[in-house]
Amino acid sequence: MEYLDPMASRAFAVADHQIAHVYVRRPEDLDATRAALDGLPGLEQLLDDKGKKTHHLDHPRCGELVAIAEPDAWFTYYYWLDDARAPDFAQLVEIHRKPGYDPAELFMDPLDPYVKVKAAGALARKKLGMRYRMAVVPLDPSPIRGSHGRLPMSQDDGPLIISSTPHAFPGRVAAIDVKSLLLELAGLSH
Repeated sequence: MEYLDPMASRAFAVADHQIAHVYVRRPEDLDATRAALDGLPGLEQLLDDKGKKTHHLDHPRCGELVAIAEPDAWFTYYYWLDDARAPDFAQLVEIHRKPGYDPAELFMDPLDPYVKVKAAGALARKKLGMRYRMAVVPLDPSPIRGSHGRLPMSQDDGPLIISSTPHAFPGRVAAIDVKSLLLELAGLSH
């Protein structure tokens, strides 16, 4: 099996649908990392310090670069080249060991004729208080049809806030203003 060792890597990415934070260990590797990503299919933008600041992503935990996918593309954490060498957690619902979000966890492996039997067995073991592995996730991400993470093409396609407090929201609210507005509504603002 192949495992990613981010601490030994000169650069690595943490993928979350249409956004990927690219961490580069040494400043002298930044240009080489940028060049390696240049022209990558599905990559629309690669934000540097200036771009991160423009998009309000300039915080201490942000990667040195931030990759933004094209509207109909998304990033996966899959780093292996041969499914036979995929790490043991790849087919598990295992959010803590995967270096990025895995939307394939929403599906059961359509190539495994016993996938539902395996899931039922794992659930039975869980109900009995026994250890279990929910190894039913496909290694093929093609069933994923939607995504999120990048700014919508139109403001009309953006998130919607519904409130039981009449007139709580003064029209459109920028994403960076939602937290303070919610704190204010809850009476927790300074």
